[in-house]
Amino acid sequence: MIQTATHVTEVVLPGRVEPSGLQVRNRELPAPTAGRAVLRMEATGVSFAEQQMRRGKYFDQPPFPFVPGYDVVGTVTAVGPGVDAALVGRRFAAVTKVGSWASHQLVDVADLVPVPDGVDAADAETVVVNGITAWQMLHRTARVRAGATIVVLGANGGVGTTLVQLARHAGITVIGTASARHHAAVRALGATPVDYRDPNVYARIREIAPDGVDAVFDHVGGPGIRESWRLLRRGGTLVSYGTAATKDEEGNSRLPVLKLIGRLVIWNLLPNGRSAHFYNFWAGRRRIDAFRARLREDLTSVLRLLADGVLTAQVAARFPLSEAGAALALAESRTVAGKVVIVPDAPGR
Repeated sequence: MIQTATHVTEVVLPGRVEPSGLQVRNRELPAPTAGRAVLRMEATGVSFAEQQMRRGKYFDQPPFPFVPGYDVVGTVTAVGPGVDAALVGRRFAAVTKVGSWASHQLVDVADLVPVPDGVDAADAETVVVNGITAWQMLHRTARVRAGATIVVLGANGGVGTTLVQLARHAGITVIGTASARHHAAVRALGATPVDYRDPNVYARIREIAPDGVDAVFDHVGGPGIRESWRLLRRGGTLVSYGTAATKDEEGNSRLPVLKLIGRLVIWNLLPNGRSAHFYNFWAGRRRIDAFRARLREDLTSVLRLLADGVLTAQVAARFPLSEAGAALALAESRTVAGKVVIVPDAPGR
């Protein structure tokens, strides 16, 4: 099916505004060109990236204004010239980085990953970028084996809940930090919860794992990264994948990341048998074919675990697209477990 244009509703981040400052606009989406397709959104979500982008703090975000939305699950409604028409009507997931807070969007066909039949779109959305991130950090970066013990900071978050489940499925013991209100949820996923607000949080972790742990997954950064490093036993691995501690700091958005990476490089030079890595989702993007193949392989594995019931989707809440500002505000409140999901508006809105 080749069409000329599609009416699209999208949410725009106009600048450094509060969540209530997001804008909704309507426009015509051009017809897809060769190698591209129109994807009708069935679910997208709020990740930490959008929370940083709102502040102008994401490492390589585009200039304002732009449409946020890191990933999406949807159905192909039209394809460009030379693209297999059999894709129309089929459901896919895609990582877009921006652009997914929209009723429809143009995507490269090469970035589409099939979603198994019977999987709810919102459920699938919770494990797209979060699932790829968790899978790659656990199995590609840290290469944690069965019988190991790991620490997951923010075990109640979108990445954290998926990482805990993947680790438990792999036979790995998990200690997860979260506020006390989320301890029951973290425990239900199979992890031992520790209150991150406890001033002695790292001492509590050492009480649980007195010999050290095999890996720490740290999205916080800041001064606490040193404590994460000290939790490792010989042969252990620190995987840093964010700088949440500095999200409200003014100044150059790249500086906290660059300082963190510099510290990890120095630690890797120390002769203590431990290693430190900064996980970058987009690493290897220059070799685009290999990057896409790796992403497809990893997301397919995670979606299959979801379809088989090994993973349980952690949907914190669902908001219609026109209420994306409220969805962003809830995600930033840190009062929920799992991922805040955005779905299409009801017909007639």
